[in-house]
This record gives sequence, C-alpha cells and structure tokens, in this order.
Amino acid sequence: MEMLFSLELLIATLALTSIYALVALGLNLIYGAMRLLNVAHGEIMMLGAYVAFWLFTVYRVSPLVSMFGAMLVAALLGWLCYELLIKRLSSTPALVQRIEANSLLVFFAFSVILQNLGAMALSPNARSYSYMESLIQIGSVSVSLNRLVIIGVSAVATLAVMLFFRFHITGLAIRALIQQRDASSLVGIYADKVNRVIFCLGFALAALAGSLVSMVESITPFSGFPFTMAAFFVIILGGLGSIGGSVVGALLMACVEVYGSALTSPAYRSILLYGIFILVLFVRPQGLFGKKVA
Repeated sequence: MEMLFSLELLIATLALTSIYALVALGLNLIYGAMRLLNVAHGEIMMLGAYVAFWLFTVYRVSPLVSMFGAMLVAALLGWLCYELLIKRLSSTPALVQRIEANSLLVFFAFSVILQNLGAMALSPNARSYSYMESLIQIGSVSVSLNRLVIIGVSAVATLAVMLFFRFHITGLAIRALIQQRDASSLVGIYADKVNRVIFCLGFALAALAGSLVSMVESITPFSGFPFTMAAFFVIILGGLGSIGGSVVGALLMACVEVYGSALTSPAYRSILLYGIFILVLFVRPQGLFGKKVA
C-alpha cells in the first residue's frame, strides 16, 4: 500500500502520461478528422528527437529552444505530406471509400522509408545526451529536473491545444469536422484548409513529444514505433475524436504501465496493457469518452 502513494512512482507516471498525451493528441486529430491510419506518427516523433539531439550536441542549443525548430520542421513535413500524398488518396470517391486501408499502406511505407533513411544518414546506433539531470529533493524523494520540465512543458502544450479547440475559430472547425464531416461542409467549413492545419498541428505535437523524450531516453531511427502503438492504445481507450479522452487515456495507460509493473513485475507490463485494452474494447467499444454511433 505504501508503494501506491510513492511520490517517485507518481512523478514517473505523470512524465509518461505527458508524453503519451502529446503523441496521442496529434494522432487523434489526424485519425479523428480524416480517418487516416498514420502508422508513421512515431517516426515524426523520432525526427523531433533527432533535431533536439543534434542542435544540442553540435550547437549547444537547449532542447527547450530547439523544440520549436523541431515543431516547425515537422509542421512543414506535415504540409508536404498532405499536399503530395493525402490529396491523392482522396482525389476520387472510390479512393475515399478505401481511405483507411490505403492510408495504412501509404504511411507504413512512409514509416519504413523514414526509418531506413534515418539509419543510413544518422547510423542505427542509440544516441543520447545529458541535460538537466540534476536532482531535486522533494520530501524524501530525489527527482531529476528534466522529468519535471517534461511534465511542465507537456501540461502547458496540452492546455494550449485544448483552449485552441474550445475558443479559436479554426479549433472549432476541427471539432466540427471530427464530429460530423459531411454536415460541417454545409455550414461553410472548408475541409481542405482545415485538413492542412490538422496535419501540420498533429506532426508538430509529435515532434514536440520527441524533443522532450530525447532529454531522458536514448534514441534510434527505430524508436518511434512503440510510441505509435501507445498512441493508438490511448486513442481507443479515451475515445476517437475526444481531446480530453486522449489525456485521460494517456493517464490510464501510464498508471497501468508504471504501477502495474511496480506491483507485479516488469515482465507483466505487456500483459497488463493488452488486458486493459481488450477489456475496454469489450465494455465500451467507443472508448471511455467516445460517443455511441446510432
């Protein structure tokens, strides 16, 4: 019981939640609004991590500064991806009907290309750097400063995204597109323009998560796939198109991963995660905060 109230486990859970929430938010935007299975989302996160790594190791630029450059690079890549690939996937009614299956193949190929280009250009060896690793004493627990920074930056970014969706006209248009794509066009929402914003924002959030992860974990060109799977789990747990649900789903998944491993064994981590995942699918197929479709 004492372990359940451990401050160390709580901080580890919050740090993991913040990363999962950022990755899932970007993926939920793209899948919720456009039904595109972006299995290359983790590779965009990996790209952001490498931008932060190289700018810090070569030019000594703080990751808290370079993360904005990583977000810009990822947003430009998202814009190119939408203009060159996605428009062609939805250019005819026949392609639109198969857009989920087609997008899965396209983004899988995109993922493999990014992984292999990264391995060729950057080497497949794991890379890491030390940043803000000084320990902060909180009661009887010592916590590394970089984990507290990750929690703070992620909380601010998540709050900013939620406020954007609630009060900004473009955010409201994105929510309308997620809730009812056909009806949104009847009220004057230009889907093509909104889709472009969705891609840029989704890719930028993934790059931000990658920049933060690089502060505490080693990175390789192949380190993005586990985060892609985690993001899909979070989306299904929280509910498709639910921004708040993504945050709650990320918290639930992080709790299962951290506390479940601590109370049982790290060997049971995958069993616990997949078990909760299957249980939610049986009890609430639409997710914890998803809406039933009539």
